[in-house]
Amino acid sequence: MTLFLASVIAYLVGAIPTGLLVGRAVRGIDVREHGSGNIGATNVMRVLGRKLGSVVLFLDVLKGLVPVALLPPVFGFRPPASGAELLIGAAAVLGHVFPVYLAFRGGKGVATALGVFLALAPWPMLLVLAIGLTVIGVTGYVSAGSLTGAVLIPVVLYFSRVDDSVVLVGALLALMVVVRHRANLARIMAGKELRFWDTQDAEPGDDQPIPLAGSSREQ
Repeated sequence: MTLFLASVIAYLVGAIPTGLLVGRAVRGIDVREHGSGNIGATNVMRVLGRKLGSVVLFLDVLKGLVPVALLPPVFGFRPPASGAELLIGAAAVLGHVFPVYLAFRGGKGVATALGVFLALAPWPMLLVLAIGLTVIGVTGYVSAGSLTGAVLIPVVLYFSRVDDSVVLVGALLALMVVVRHRANLARIMAGKELRFWDTQDAEPGDDQPIPLAGSSREQ
C-alpha cells in the first residue's frame, strides 16, 4: 500500500506541466498553442527562448530525480529497494507523458527519464547525457540527441553492472521515448526536422515553430 501511494505521488509530481506553467507565468503564453503544441522543454525553447527552455528542462529532470531520491526513504523502503525506486521512477515518467492535469497529453519523457536514472545510476547517466549533448551539437537536432540517449540508456546500464531490473526498465522507457519521437525520426530522414540553431520560421505543423504575435522569439 505504501509503494502504491508513493507511486501515485510520483505520478502526480511527474504530471506537473512545467512548460505550460512557466509559459503562462512568465510570458502569459500557452505553449500548447504554439510550435508543436508539446509542453516539453524543446518546444518551450523554440517558442519562448533558450533561457526559459533551460528552466523547464531543469524542472522536468527534477520531476524524475526528486521522487526517486526522496520518496523511498520517506516511506521507509530499505536498501536494496531498486524495485520500489523503479516503480516510483516509472510513475514519474508516465506522469510527464500522460499528465492527468492535461487530459493525459504531455511531453515525450526524455528529461524526466534522465532524472530518474540520474538518481539510480548517476555516473552512467552523465556519460549518456554527454553523448546526447554531443550529438545535438554536431547535428543540430535535439530529437537526434534524445533518441541517441534513449538507445544508449539500457546499453550503458547493462555494462555498469547495475541490477538487471534497472536495465529492463531502462530499456522499456527507452522504447517509449523512441516511439514518442517516431515523427521526429521521419522528419530527420526526410531532411525536414528543425535544427537547434535555426532562426527562420518554419511552416506551422507538427513539432515546428510558429511566430509569436508581438514577440521577438529567442531561438
